[in-house]
Amino acid sequence: MFTKKTRNLLPKSVIVAPFWKRRPVASVIVLAIAAAAILARGAPTADDDFTKYHDRVFRVIHVADGDTFDIDIPDGKYAQTRIRLWGVDTPEVAGSRDGAMYFGAEASAFAKETLMGTRVRVLLAPERTRDKYRRLLAYVTLEDTGQSYGELLLENGLAYADWRFRHPYKSEYKRIEREARSQHIGLWADVTPNDMPEWRRGMESELNYEAP
Repeated sequence: MFTKKTRNLLPKSVIVAPFWKRRPVASVIVLAIAAAAILARGAPTADDDFTKYHDRVFRVIHVADGDTFDIDIPDGKYAQTRIRLWGVDTPEVAGSRDGAMYFGAEASAFAKETLMGTRVRVLLAPERTRDKYRRLLAYVTLEDTGQSYGELLLENGLAYADWRFRHPYKSEYKRIEREARSQHIGLWADVTPNDMPEWRRGMESELNYEAP
């Protein structure tokens, strides 16, 4: 390995290639590690998120779909913070990665009517505060009424209880979904397994509402 001291001892006629030319693969790995470290330092931590968002009230300024919306506080380079609701999954709308799904338009319309321009209280779970897309994972309650927005979605048959990941209200959300389903409310009136998100179709045959 050529060090600065070694390089100075070599004859001037000997030209030593820079490290990145002599070890291109290693150089790429080093750069990748450095970039990851820089990004990690810039990414918000759970402690940062709790200090900034938990149990605080913000205004909803944009609704993307039934379970995804923006609040009026900057998040890093963004002028607003995107929230993805914990514990529920509404059907997708047109223009999403998976395309429009059954009852997606109804869930989105409900979100816009219920949330747009309103003040919501953000509540975080200690287990996890961000999803893989760096959206803030949160429960929200409507500040004017104290109602849980996630529970409203489930009660009205506009969302599936999502138990792929552990969260504090997992069992309660299953219970609410079971009641809406038994009464054929909202999407539960006519939905078929083929209408459901892929993750939920795979769980229908093993459905157990009482699982913790």
